[in-house]
Amino acid sequence: MNRLLAFILIVVLSAGVVAGTSSWIFNDVKLGLDLKGGFEILYEAQPIEPGGTVTKDSLVETAKSLEARANATGVTEPEVTTEGSNRIRVKIAGVTDETKVRDILKKPAELTFRSARGCAADKGYCKVELRGSDFKQNGASVNQTNLNAYEIAIKLKSAKQFAEVTREIAKLSPNNQLAIYLDETQLSAPNVSSEINSNEAVITGNFTRDEATDLKNTINLGALPLKLTEKYTQSVGATLGKLSLQETVWAGVIGTILILLFMMAFYRLPGIIASFCIIVYIWLLLLGFNLIDATLTLPGIAAFILGIGMAVDANIIMAERIKEEMRSGKSILSSQKAGSKHSFRTIIDAHVTTTIAALVLFFIGVGSVKGFAVILLLSIIISVLTNVFFSRLLLTLIIRSGIVKKKSYFGVKESEVRAL
Repeated sequence: MNRLLAFILIVVLSAGVVAGTSSWIFNDVKLGLDLKGGFEILYEAQPIEPGGTVTKDSLVETAKSLEARANATGVTEPEVTTEGSNRIRVKIAGVTDETKVRDILKKPAELTFRSARGCAADKGYCKVELRGSDFKQNGASVNQTNLNAYEIAIKLKSAKQFAEVTREIAKLSPNNQLAIYLDETQLSAPNVSSEINSNEAVITGNFTRDEATDLKNTINLGALPLKLTEKYTQSVGATLGKLSLQETVWAGVIGTILILLFMMAFYRLPGIIASFCIIVYIWLLLLGFNLIDATLTLPGIAAFILGIGMAVDANIIMAERIKEEMRSGKSILSSQKAGSKHSFRTIIDAHVTTTIAALVLFFIGVGSVKGFAVILLLSIIISVLTNVFFSRLLLTLIIRSGIVKKKSYFGVKESEVRAL
């Protein structure tokens, strides 16, 4: 009786949680551009200055700049990733004015040092004194002045030019700031109190280590602006994306319902428990998908459905093994123990081989291929938890409760049972 109550309690609680939170989980799924509409661009980065090189740091910082620019246009959660040594992939879903966003993205990040020299009172820092090309490549570094303070040192190509600029700005007190801008965003505005006859400028302030590092990286990015060339583009209209989502979801729902009906009709009690575990599996997979903040794409849905197929396979292997044990003449409880034990290794072997394939796709693939691998890996983990351990737990509880006394509940006819 206690086992029956435990079985009922677990089923009711699980069903209640799934039913009560499914709407929130489904609505919280982040859709990719192939399901929501938008565009994808693969950029090839090249240095603007002759003889320059594209470093890993400059590529990463350029990607950050692209993401910031995309966010500034009001688009929703742009996905910007670096690929190889000189490529950046940008995916933006839900864009209404694609041309405007693309024009903003491909413009190089421009670092300028500006002053108020010769500017009207309401014009702010209107005069450009130095540009990114006046600084040495990767010439910005962070120095620690005491335990809690940091400064940024920047190396210039011409000490004479810097001396002339600082000499003129120092005369402007109290408007003697040399403001640092990336594009039109002001990063800092340090005071210049005297002429600096050096090829190194030092920016001081109440910076934390992270703030100083971010400013250093930004300055290095501006000192080596990268020219972006479009190598590949893909646009998906919002209507086409919505239609793809609807048709794909319907196909998945119909396929899943047919599978569950087959399981219940052919395997009876184990099929009913397997169907319930598969529903829990789908819920957990969506929950895990949201927790890792993944973006759902058509390849991701394919991996999702493939995972459901693997979950069904795990239940079928165990149910068939239990039926074989029953046909040999063993009792229901003995058949369940032996079937679960003997099927476990087969199920794990199948999952391990799929895991190896998914890991290869994850580490070698890019873009949607890597996304497919992530969903597949997540589905393998959740499948083992729900369709092996959780399914076995529920089946053990219902058998040990004593209410299951006929082998026909497992799809085994009495005429198929062989005497020991």
